[in-house]
Amino acid sequence: MGAIKPKVMAWARETAGLSLDQAARALGLSIKSGAKRLASLEEGIEEPSRPLLLNMAKAYRRPLIAFYMAEPPPQGDRGTDFRTLPGGDRQHPEVDVLVRDITARQGLIRSMLEDDETPPVDFIGVVTTEMPPKVLAERIAKRIGFSLPEFRATKGVDEAFTHLRGRIEDAGVFVLLLGNLGSYHTQIPVELFRGFALADRVAPLIVINDQDASTARSFTALHELVHLWLGATGISGADTRNGVEQYCNEVAAEILLPALEVQTRTWTDGANLFERAVQEIAAFADARRVSRTMVAYRLLRTGIVPYKVWADIDAYFTEQWVQYKQREAEKNKAAEGGPGYYMVRRHRIGPALLGLVRRSLDEGNITYTKASRVLGVNPRSVEPLLSTLRGVR
Repeated sequence: MGAIKPKVMAWARETAGLSLDQAARALGLSIKSGAKRLASLEEGIEEPSRPLLLNMAKAYRRPLIAFYMAEPPPQGDRGTDFRTLPGGDRQHPEVDVLVRDITARQGLIRSMLEDDETPPVDFIGVVTTEMPPKVLAERIAKRIGFSLPEFRATKGVDEAFTHLRGRIEDAGVFVLLLGNLGSYHTQIPVELFRGFALADRVAPLIVINDQDASTARSFTALHELVHLWLGATGISGADTRNGVEQYCNEVAAEILLPALEVQTRTWTDGANLFERAVQEIAAFADARRVSRTMVAYRLLRTGIVPYKVWADIDAYFTEQWVQYKQREAEKNKAAEGGPGYYMVRRHRIGPALLGLVRRSLDEGNITYTKASRVLGVNPRSVEPLLSTLRGVR
C-alpha cells in the first residue's frame, strides 16, 4: 500500500480531538516517551509498526485504509455552522469527530428506513424565515401533536423532555443525546456545540449535547426541529447572534412559553430588585418545565427587561449551572461503567432508534456489527441494550 504519510497520522490524531499526550495515553504508551515517539512519527523521523498502526486506527476512530491516503481529506461537512465562537475560531477537532460519527450513523439509519419502506417526512425544508415565528410555532405544535398543558403537567423537566421527544419522534425525527466521543474524558462543552440538525427527508436527525442542563433540552430539541422545517442542516452553539439562530429561538420559545403569557404577567423591576427578580424567574421557569435562562431571554426579547439587566440575570443563572455541574462531575464519571449503563444508553439513544434497530435485526436487514455502529456500542452490548425496550412505549 505504500508508506504512511506523517501528515496523515497527524491529521488522524488531531481530528480525533487528541493532543500528543492524550493520544499516547489512548494508545497505551508511556505519556512522556509515547508523546515524543508520536511527534517523531508525525515529523517523518520514523515509521509506525504494524501493531501501533492498528492501535491508532482504533484509538483515532479511523479505518486502517485511511492511514494510507496520500493527503489528509478536506474537513468534514457540518452543514451550515450557525455558531458564533469566542475569537471566531471554529476549528475544533472534537466537534468534527462527533459530526462525522453522527453523519455515518445517519447513513445507516437511512438505509434501514429505506429497507423498511418508511415514507419521507413531509415537513423538511417546507418553510423560510419569512414566516412569522408565531405562525410557525402553531404549525409545528399541531403537526407533532404537542400540547403545552400536557407538557407542563409532567412531574419534572426530565419527564417533560421525554414527553416532547416522544411527539417529535412520532413525527419521524430521531432525537439523540450525545455530548462526548465515547467517554467523559472527551466531553464537548456546550459553548462549542449545543445541537445539531440533519435535514434529511428520509432520516432527519436531531442531536442534543447532553452536557447541557436538563432544563434546556426541550428548548434545544425544538430549536433544532425548526432547523429541520427550514431544511437547514447545521450545528448550533450557545451564542444567539446569528439571524437564523434567533429565528429558531423565537419559534421554540413561542411553543414552550408564548410571548403573551410573559407580557401579561406583572414582573418585579429587575433593575432595582435583582435578588427578587431571579427568584420570580426561577419559580416561573420551574412551574413551566423550562430553563431559567430561557425565561430571562424571553423577558429581554419581549422588551420587559433591558439588556444590562438581562445580562446580569443570565450570568447569575449560568454561574449557578456551572457550580451544579462541578458538584455532579464525579457522579457523571461513574455513570459510564455503573450498573445503570444500559439505562443511560437507552435514554441517550431514544426509543425510536432502538425500535428501528430491533425491527431491522429481527427482519435480517442489518448485522449486529452495523447495529453496534448505529447505537454507538460494541456488538456484544447490542442485545442487552435492546432488552431495555421492554415496557417502553
